[in-house]
Amino acid sequence: RTAARIIFKMTQAMVATTPAPVSIDTQHDDMVHDAQLDYYGVKLATCSSDRTVKVYSVAKDQEVSHTATLTGHEGPVYEIAWAHPKFGSILASSSFDGSVLLHREIQPMGSWTLVHAHRMHESSVNSISFAPHEYGLVLAAGSSDGKVSVITHREDDSWDATFFQDNMLGVNSVSFAPCSFMSASDDAKEGMRLVVGGCDNKVRFWKLNAETKTWEQDDFDSSKADVTHTDWVRDVAWAPTVSSFNTVASCSEDKTVIIWTQSEDDRTEWKPVLLHTFDAPVWRVSWSVTGTILAVSSGDSDVTMWKQELDGKWSQVASVEDSQPAEEQ
Repeated sequence: RTAARIIFKMTQAMVATTPAPVSIDTQHDDMVHDAQLDYYGVKLATCSSDRTVKVYSVAKDQEVSHTATLTGHEGPVYEIAWAHPKFGSILASSSFDGSVLLHREIQPMGSWTLVHAHRMHESSVNSISFAPHEYGLVLAAGSSDGKVSVITHREDDSWDATFFQDNMLGVNSVSFAPCSFMSASDDAKEGMRLVVGGCDNKVRFWKLNAETKTWEQDDFDSSKADVTHTDWVRDVAWAPTVSSFNTVASCSEDKTVIIWTQSEDDRTEWKPVLLHTFDAPVWRVSWSVTGTILAVSSGDSDVTMWKQELDGKWSQVASVEDSQPAEEQ
């Protein structure tokens, strides 16, 4: 999010024998805030302060070609998210203008249509996250108004939204938990959980009450933990793997990344471990598909990869440094 030029980097996920990253001119007219590959890694989307979302086709030889530009936002676009392919090719975007737009790709391929506009927040929508597909087509959005909205698509093709107040200072990031130990039935929503990172320096955990259908906050207070953030929490990411432990990563402007773990046998407490203290504020954290590698993007124009060793300690396994000097950004 700190890069002002319109070149971003994409790790070689499709060709393991080519470790070097690829630089792509996105043709955005302003700062690029987010870049996301779809489920199969064949489509790439970017969003920018130029108020647009751009979609690209990614070939097996890493050749990237621009296929569409999506408009509709009236302010900078901060985040984008792809839905699971079982719902079709759906791309969500959130903006400073307080809106969330959902576009669907239609025939002919490369054509997109707006399927829903969510404009109920009073301030900037800073983060969006799709729920696991077992819950249906569900999207969470976190806003600077301190609220989180959960948007749900119904069988009659209608949309509805519920809200809960996370804090009074603003929400910077939201992330869904994976669907664990549940079958793909209507009752799967009983297990829906969210982690939220806010401007009050806290990480909060929420769960959907199956009876009241309302979101309830866990009793855990991250500010009283042994390790905690001392500045805005910029991003949170729930590890996608299903195991005997829940794992969440959080990063902050205090230059730290914290790994939070919780045993499935005791859901009353989260145990924090400091992954690393960086040289600059940390903006984004992202798990690999298997949940074993954590990518960390920091304000020093560096992306580092981290992995937990057998002894429980985290170590850096790779780094993707920016090829452009910081003064050019």
